[in-house]
Amino acid sequence: MSSNAAIRAARLSVAPMMDWTDRHCRYFHRLISRDALLCTEMVTAPALVRGGALHLLDFSPEEHPVALQLGGSDPAELAQAARFGQDAGYDEINLNVGCPSDRVQSGTFGAVLMKDPGLVAECCAAMRAAVDVEVTVKCRIGVDDQDPEEVLPEFIARVAATGVGRFTIHARKAWLEGLSPKENRDIPPLDYDLVRRMKGLFPALHLSINGGVTSLDQAEAFLEAGLDGVMIGRAAYHQPYDILGRADARLFGGQPAPQREEIARDMLPYIETHLAGGGKLAQVTRHMLGLFAGQPGARMWRRVLSEGAHREGAGPELIEAALAHVAEARGAA
Repeated sequence: MSSNAAIRAARLSVAPMMDWTDRHCRYFHRLISRDALLCTEMVTAPALVRGGALHLLDFSPEEHPVALQLGGSDPAELAQAARFGQDAGYDEINLNVGCPSDRVQSGTFGAVLMKDPGLVAECCAAMRAAVDVEVTVKCRIGVDDQDPEEVLPEFIARVAATGVGRFTIHARKAWLEGLSPKENRDIPPLDYDLVRRMKGLFPALHLSINGGVTSLDQAEAFLEAGLDGVMIGRAAYHQPYDILGRADARLFGGQPAPQREEIARDMLPYIETHLAGGGKLAQVTRHMLGLFAGQPGARMWRRVLSEGAHREGAGPELIEAALAHVAEARGAA
């Protein structure tokens, strides 16, 4: 798949989310949206290069267009990891310059790299020299006591000078001390205006906005305001049909999504293959709990899957049982 497909898809992307956007989640999301860009959880370059954990790159061909997000701060190591990603078939390699967790800081990557745009530029130059697919960056507007008005334009300019043409900007600072990763997603104030001004400063770059976006109405407003893309995280995960199920028609001019029940049943062959390979039902169904969010029967759908998927021998029949409760609730509504 060409990088043009990834650029088009980046009009709406699902954020990389640790422990959430694994390959099972992405397969499920792709059944809901044909057009949105999907992203892996962050994979660290050391895990691939030093740890040989290439199984972390496994994904299904149906997931395209899909981006691999890498974490790291060593240019040579990131270049090698990017090559592994290209060889595995990813459409894009994204560098994480936004994650504020302690584990990430101790590895000197993620949001702490906002303090060293020169190193980020080195890393991106090395990655771009190593692969043909597009290299992109996801960053914050700044960290700690930095003044975003000063540091963000300089950061973008330094990194863009290496040939990086696409940035996703989480419109919050990250506080590297004193706030947990969860608090870093909610407490620092959002500065959407600053991100919009970056598009004015760098009109040739493809800029996506991230942070606090919970609806397609918001996403459309950002696109109409001149931004090139919108990245949505938790809302796309917890209400996948409300976001991804309506995105293709509203944002891409595509076809409406299949009905929720059809999507659930379309997961059955995938689930059977996963179980046949020794996998557990809950590894897949935990990502499907929000499919009926806001609909009659949503609570029973979640309850049946949550309580039953961990049981020994649980299989596809649990999906049918949960769907029966939804149908019953819909009939009673």
